[in-house]
Amino acid sequence: MRTRSVTFRLTLFFSAVSTAVLLAVGYLVGASVESHFKEQDLNELAGKIELVRRVLAKVKSRSDLDQVPQLLDDALVGHPGLSITIIGPEGRVLFASSDAVFPDAPLEGRSNKRLSGQRDPVVWESGGHAFREIVTTLPTGITGMPPNTVLIAINIDHQRVFMAAFHKILWLSIASGILLTGVLAWIAARRGLEPVRRIATLAGSISASRLGDRLSLAAVPAELSDLASAFNAMLARLEDSFQRLSHFSSDLAHELRTPVGNLVTETEVALSRARSADEYREVLYSNLEEYNRLTRMIGDMLFLAKADNGLIVPRREKVNLDAETRELFAFYDALAEEEGVGLVLEGAGTILGDRLMIRRALSNLLSNALRYTLRGNSIKVSIDRPDSGQTRLAIENPVEDIPPEHLPRLFDRFYRVDASRHKTSDGAGLGLPITKSIVEAHQGTIMASAANGAIRFEIRFPAADPA
Repeated sequence: MRTRSVTFRLTLFFSAVSTAVLLAVGYLVGASVESHFKEQDLNELAGKIELVRRVLAKVKSRSDLDQVPQLLDDALVGHPGLSITIIGPEGRVLFASSDAVFPDAPLEGRSNKRLSGQRDPVVWESGGHAFREIVTTLPTGITGMPPNTVLIAINIDHQRVFMAAFHKILWLSIASGILLTGVLAWIAARRGLEPVRRIATLAGSISASRLGDRLSLAAVPAELSDLASAFNAMLARLEDSFQRLSHFSSDLAHELRTPVGNLVTETEVALSRARSADEYREVLYSNLEEYNRLTRMIGDMLFLAKADNGLIVPRREKVNLDAETRELFAFYDALAEEEGVGLVLEGAGTILGDRLMIRRALSNLLSNALRYTLRGNSIKVSIDRPDSGQTRLAIENPVEDIPPEHLPRLFDRFYRVDASRHKTSDGAGLGLPITKSIVEAHQGTIMASAANGAIRFEIRFPAADPA
């Protein structure tokens, strides 16, 4: 449920708790009273069963059975509402009290109840009256005679009337208590949250279009100054996040529009007239390239989403940066030769981390360098240890001059220095952000600098062996 205010939430909370307590108490009280009546009836029924047992035990012959009705009638004098029926082994009714009102099929669907152990009497209604009944079997004193079925029931109409009135009063009292508790909780919460309400009034003027506004710390009580400071800091983070999200959304839409547009255009051209199987195959191959491009972009976005939520947990193994770099040189050697770019490695170093993730980060940097390095120049990779606790890897390559204001944003997603967005490769602008996420997952840092017609990316990792 959407709440309107903190006062409403506190009132709802205290009301819910008090309601639960009052309902539990009401249920327990009602159940206790009901259990008390049930126990009283069980005691009375048990006494009458014991009476019938003694009467039947005195029956030593079938002629004595004729005396059972008279004995029981005399015993039941002064017990209105009590019904007893005794059914012999042959199904003949040996005795039935004058007010016995058992159903036509008294044994159907009922379990025989014994006095020992737990007993659960049957409650049923007949002719507008309610009865609590116990069915049991009792033997006679006649040797070899099967036991008789004894049905004993007691009228509980007076209990039903009492419990109906009792429940009415009880639940009315509980309902009144719930309403009273809600009113008292609202008053207490409103008085206690008066300072917070004043802050809410101040914050009410702040909107998404006015995230630059801040709460005045002098206008809030001293107890809430930390809250106001945290609120101002949150607004600052939100303002920065809104700006980044706006740029990211437009960049993502642009990047996705290009391959999707290519797919739509090529498909429309292919469907414009009938074509041969080879022509359709060529269109499918072309579309496959765009699909692969979309797949890579989506995979990169998922990787960055995991990085943003701290879900990237690298393994801890020794990684030789120089060996990984030489393997990547061998992989990019053909491309570098085609572009007329040399590859140079200096130094060596070892770190602890995930080898595949480190290789991906270095591959992104080398691919980026090969994309923008001017023909006839070389990409230089240097590895050293500036101090005992870190290992540094730097990739430097000559490029066209980059304005200084672009350097801090090189690691933003989809960001390109060229504002016209004309791409020179199939890159989506996610390589450097992924590299930064991998480096930070390894407790490292990465920075970019440009000077003298060259750009330098420097990574610092914790060294594997600081000693």
